[in-house]
Amino acid sequence: MKISVIGCGYLGAVHAATLASMGHTVVGIDVDAAKVNQLGRGVAPFFEPGLDELLRDGTATGRLTFSTDFGAAAGAQVHFLCVGTPQSKTSDGADLTFLVAATEALLPHLAGGAVVVGKSTVPVGTVDMLSDVLAGRPDVQLGWNPEFLRQGTAVKDTLVPDRLVYGVSGGKAAAFNPGTGAPRGVTAALDAVYEPLLNAGIPRLVCNFATAELIKSAANAYLATKVSFINAIAELCDASGADVAELSEAMGMDPRIGSRYLHAGLGFGGGCLPKDIRSLSSQAAALGVAPVNDWMGVVDAINVRQRTRTVDLAAGLCGGELSGRAVTILGAAFKPETDDIRDSPALDVATRLAAAGAHVTVTDPKAVNNAWLRYPQLRFESSTARALEGAELVLLLTEWDEYRRLSPALAGGLVRRRVVLDGRNVLDAAAWRAEGWMVRGLGTNSGEAVQTAEDGLAGMRQS
Repeated sequence: MKISVIGCGYLGAVHAATLASMGHTVVGIDVDAAKVNQLGRGVAPFFEPGLDELLRDGTATGRLTFSTDFGAAAGAQVHFLCVGTPQSKTSDGADLTFLVAATEALLPHLAGGAVVVGKSTVPVGTVDMLSDVLAGRPDVQLGWNPEFLRQGTAVKDTLVPDRLVYGVSGGKAAAFNPGTGAPRGVTAALDAVYEPLLNAGIPRLVCNFATAELIKSAANAYLATKVSFINAIAELCDASGADVAELSEAMGMDPRIGSRYLHAGLGFGGGCLPKDIRSLSSQAAALGVAPVNDWMGVVDAINVRQRTRTVDLAAGLCGGELSGRAVTILGAAFKPETDDIRDSPALDVATRLAAAGAHVTVTDPKAVNNAWLRYPQLRFESSTARALEGAELVLLLTEWDEYRRLSPALAGGLVRRRVVLDGRNVLDAAAWRAEGWMVRGLGTNSGEAVQTAEDGLAGMRQS
């Protein structure tokens, strides 16, 4: 099957490469000529494990090509819209400008009977908007197929997804032939695209457009809620003398709760969760559903508070004064296994520390170049050892395996003061303390918090 993928960012590049690996003939189209040229050479313009290999294989076989010309999509049976839907610069809602522009540019090149399928994360009502754009082509069918990939595991998530979701006109009732039960229209086209995945037993859900539009935002909002919940509990643990690591382990053993996304730390960032919860909040407000709007606001506020709280803890570890202190930040990407720095909690903390007068050095295995271009006021080192030299405080803010495995003895020989703030609660605190380090986590300092809690209780009794 010939397929076009419109937009070759994280989503589009991965989707195009994986479709080609399934045997389809795929053309990826993007307005960024430099990106297109790089992809055409079989090299991803960003770091994503396993993607370069798929790109090389696809371009070598000729099944995968890239172009800036929308005319290259002519003749494709299915067209996937994978352009970005960032947060609007003037509101919390999604900016659909690029999505509409891409659909309008594709319109003259659509063959009769073609299927246009959106994959971008969008607010409810987006399909209706695009239907208006395609109104002059009643022979073209429109569907929605939300993505659920995670940066760092995007290739695996696309080739072995948890589920496939199809949003179609009329929903499930209209997706199958009433006589034979055979799929028809958009459902049949997507079944042909994903035949290897369906044959492997990947579950498929067919629903109406509004459901498909909401699924990704709702899923991300739930994950964000779990993260913010355990981070709020971590602050309660610090105040009470409890240990959030032990608490979350016990909670995670409950099958109704589960342990995933129940790990306290600095909080979430990136190009998805923050914008998706804000978009969902905006949609809820527009639809008059105040509880969801309020709830997402609390989740967002707790997440941002983790960053200011981390800065406050860092100041405390420096005797209350950050000015002139040499501080090293381990991590710049918003999460490990990516070089994406969008809404990076680590860099947010780094800039706040620098604004308070600290001399900040940031290191990261993959994201140093991206971060340096965006934050020239910070000092960057690609070498962890060089970044640690002379540090008076170390903050681990992105949980790369390299930092998890860092030798406390080796690091101790490089720094000026053996003080570490583990913003991701991933270090073996006992091993680091055995090497003379003061270790501070988020919600895991029960010993240090006990006296504070006892003092607070004493004060309550006296009053």
